[in-house]
Amino acid sequence: MGFGLIVRFRLRDPQAAAAFDRLVEQALNGIRAHEPQTLVYASHVDQGDPLVRVFYELYANRAAFELHEEQPHVKYFLAERGQYLDSFEVTFLDELASKRPTSE
Repeated sequence: MGFGLIVRFRLRDPQAAAAFDRLVEQALNGIRAHEPQTLVYASHVDQGDPLVRVFYELYANRAAFELHEEQPHVKYFLAERGQYLDSFEVTFLDELASKRPTSE
């Protein structure tokens, strides 16, 4: 079964939120192109708080997550994100059951 995480980011202000979203899109370009074992990498905005982003990430296994963390686009995201944040919280998850997107 997969390995996942949820990350909740609180952004400093609307300008920081916009810059953070651009940074996320840059990371996603690399993830889409180079990480077949990253099954889901989704960024969401909290409907009740526009300065909160919630990520849901699902990897084929723990090794796929560790490989993700070593990618240049991810290292860049991790190095740059702090300037936009007030705080963040990470919850690691072990998958029990799921319905996943299928590839053709």
